[in-house]
Amino acid sequence: MLQQARTQERQRPRLTVEFASRPDQVAEAQALRWRVFAEEFGARLSSPQPGYDIDKYDPFCEHLLVRDQGSGEVVGTYRILSGVRSLEAGGFYSETEFDLTRLLHLREQTMEMGRACVHPDYRSGATITLLWAGLADFMIRHRVQYLLGCASIPMHDGGQHAAAVFRRLERDRMAAADWRVFPHCRLPIERLVGEDSADIPALIRAYLRIGAVVCGEPAWDADFNTADLLLMLPTSKIDHRYARHFLGSAEVNGIL
Repeated sequence: MLQQARTQERQRPRLTVEFASRPDQVAEAQALRWRVFAEEFGARLSSPQPGYDIDKYDPFCEHLLVRDQGSGEVVGTYRILSGVRSLEAGGFYSETEFDLTRLLHLREQTMEMGRACVHPDYRSGATITLLWAGLADFMIRHRVQYLLGCASIPMHDGGQHAAAVFRRLERDRMAAADWRVFPHCRLPIERLVGEDSADIPALIRAYLRIGAVVCGEPAWDADFNTADLLLMLPTSKIDHRYARHFLGSAEVNGIL
């Protein structure tokens, strides 16, 4: 039994987390995004270079990378757009999907998380923990007060599951009226019939668990064929149990 445990330990990939500091590292993140979004999930990406998910926001973002030290491959990524840099980028990415008028007075205290993806062979708690540790690092260094981001629900069934998820969240997970946003391309949830007991996607569950709220009805993203919910999280409301977990991971992996 001990020998088996040692063998499993040797076989487990050694993952580290870092922020991209060179163009080639950003390109590694963009290549992973293409593989996951375009090749695996069939998104229609308008990129100037096939094989890489590149858009106008990338130059203004910090790119968080989880790397397998054994193979050298980037296996997980997030990108972060600070409120200050969003002004240079022409706005947050989520402003392409939602009217954020009621949130824009918080812009300079906000960071937007986006383009999260993980290589299919590395979709484990370890990879997610490292990504979130990186987010925690950025949050502390820049004294961020609010986290903002779109969370996607696949639309393979025409949106019925997405509508059911929203109805479930609408009961007790909605933001106050002064944080409400309005989708530019609204999902017609009143026309979609779904089970009230619909399972909430894992990433959305994770955000809600640490204290996020849903800011409004879902938007339909035709390029990704997803229903997107905008989530907002005041950092002061993060559940302390999870804060200790992720901040501890950041310290252990040397990014704080």
